[in-house]
Amino acid sequence: MIKENHDLEEALKEYIELLEKKEYFKAHEVLEEAWHPLRKADHPLKNLLKGLINGAVAFEHIKRNRKNAQSNARKVMGSFERYKYLATEEIVYAFLFQEACKRINQLKEKHSEYFG
Repeated sequence: MIKENHDLEEALKEYIELLEKKEYFKAHEVLEEAWHPLRKADHPLKNLLKGLINGAVAFEHIKRNRKNAQSNARKVMGSFERYKYLATEEIVYAFLFQEACKRINQLKEKHSEYFG
C-alpha cells in the first residue's frame, strides 16, 4: 500500500488516546496530519478519516461551549455519520478505525442532549 500507512497507524492510536483524555482539538490535529497526504492521493480511506476528524471537532465545540456550539457540533458530526460505515473489516487498520468510531459514538451518547 502507500507509505503513509505507518504514520496512519500511529495517528489512529494517538487519536484514540487523545479522545480518552478529552483533548479533542489535538485528536483532530493528529488525524488531519495523516489525512492530508491521503486526500491528495485520493485514497479510499480519506472520507473515513475526514469523518473521524470532524467527530473530534464536534466535541471540541461542545467542550468550548461557545455560541452555536450545538448547531456547530451537529453540523460537523454529520460528516462522521456519513462516513463511519466505511470502517469495515476489509480496510487496513480495521480494528483502530472501528475503535475510533466506537469512541465517537460513545461520546455522542454521553452528550446526547446535543445530538438528540
